[in-house]
Amino acid sequence: MQSGQDETIDAAAGGGALQAATWLRWLDRGVGRTLDAGLALSLPLSLLLFLQWPLRELVQAYSRQANDLAQCLFAVYVSLAITYASRRRSHLATDVVAQRLPPRWRRRLARAAALLALLPWSAFLLYAAWPTVALSVATLESFPETFNPGYFIVKLSLLLLGLLVLAQALIELCAPGQAAAP
Repeated sequence: MQSGQDETIDAAAGGGALQAATWLRWLDRGVGRTLDAGLALSLPLSLLLFLQWPLRELVQAYSRQANDLAQCLFAVYVSLAITYASRRRSHLATDVVAQRLPPRWRRRLARAAALLALLPWSAFLLYAAWPTVALSVATLESFPETFNPGYFIVKLSLLLLGLLVLAQALIELCAPGQAAAP
């Protein structure tokens, strides 16, 4: 998923801004590629959720492992889906109000939201979650009920969420002429 920002970024780049434009393009592409890779999680997640009942009732084994793995995939999937929805402008938030505004005001509203809501929230999330996530990863925390490995992935996805929201907010703020679009 490329956001279509390359032409706008190149047109606005001049002198010292060329380096910033290159950084912005790199960040935009990196976020897009990460989100594209995350689209592949929906099928294994669905399969694991579907298999839980047959594994529990028919095989009478491995349903807990399937559930724990599905929890890990779901946590990563949601972390990616929130930023994906933001890039596609498909959040339910204030879209009803924003659609009535002219495009210029919508861009301003998106930038204001990025500056006043997304940047502070993602920075706080990263700051507050870091100690818990670092400890969980360092100990390779297991699921508390089943003692299966991998619970640290659920906590690590919290940092992924914060980083992706932070990156998307920076893209929104720094994209010249228009807010980032899908």
